[in-house]
Amino acid sequence: MKINLRFFASLREQLGISDEIVSVPAEVKNVGQVRAWLIERGGIWAESLALSRNLRAAVQHEMCDETAEISDGDEVAFFPPVTGG
Repeated sequence: MKINLRFFASLREQLGISDEIVSVPAEVKNVGQVRAWLIERGGIWAESLALSRNLRAAVQHEMCDETAEISDGDEVAFFPPVTGG
């Protein structure tokens, strides 16, 4: 299954990438599993997406939690919490 990953704000700056189309393994079926799979890349990926970091996610522009299921062609976005003012 292919998905389009998007990274925003400081996460984009840390990773040095704003988007990427990836083929995820068959066992990756939800947002939490996508994050865990990306962490397995190691290095800056493991550091930036660490489970200890408070990150938000969206699938197809809808805010979601890590249990949200993904489908082929979905856009999955990760970003830090945003504050307004």
